Amino acid sequence: MKRRAFTGGLLTGMALSGVTSLSFGASERFSMIADLAECCSCEIPCPCNFGLPTELRCDGNRLIEIRSGHFEGADLTGIRFMVTFLMGNWTRIHIDESMTPAQQETFDKMFPVIFAGFDRLSRSKHRVPFTVERGTDTIRFTVPESTVEMKMMAGLGGEKIVVNGLPNPAYHEYVQFMSVNHRHTSTDATWEYAGTNGFTSVMRVSG
Repeated sequence: MKRRAFTGGLLTGMALSGVTSLSFGASERFSMIADLAECCSCEIPCPCNFGLPTELRCDGNRLIEIRSGHFEGADLTGIRFMVTFLMGNWTRIHIDESMTPAQQETFDKMFPVIFAGFDRLSRSKHRVPFTVERGTDTIRFTVPESTVEMKMMAGLGGEKIVVNGLPNPAYHEYVQFMSVNHRHTSTDATWEYAGTNGFTSVMRVSG
């Protein structure tokens, strides 16, 4: 499965062209704004994120932190998890163990709907210790099975490289990063990369 289909499967029953910017209409089942950070094994820039999916193997770790939103009336704010994946083959879902019981209940309901592609390929879902550290131009996030360290790439004049208009509602305000240490060890796979693609973005969806 190419990355376009893989990431498109996040939103079940809905073509990407039908996904709207966040709005809180009474008829909506969900609305969400989330911060994303990801490293994968692709070269920089990852062609998948630009609508040109690669046929090469893609190993990745994606951090998802929900800023605000709702699912069927329940508050999504503060829900945080990480998805480890071999693109198109499997995912492992790492859920922040500090979430409250109410947040966990909401997560269990919303995940198969908003993140249907990840859910369908899931081989494990576990509550785990979770750390996220942000510096001026670095991000580090860890769970027991995975660690990601990445640094922002400098553009002209040392400014960050920002890309807008990418063909996916998960990639608003896309900022280019590079992996420093991207590793994973589990019963499904073991990998370690450096110098590969990384990015941060803002996901805005409703449905």
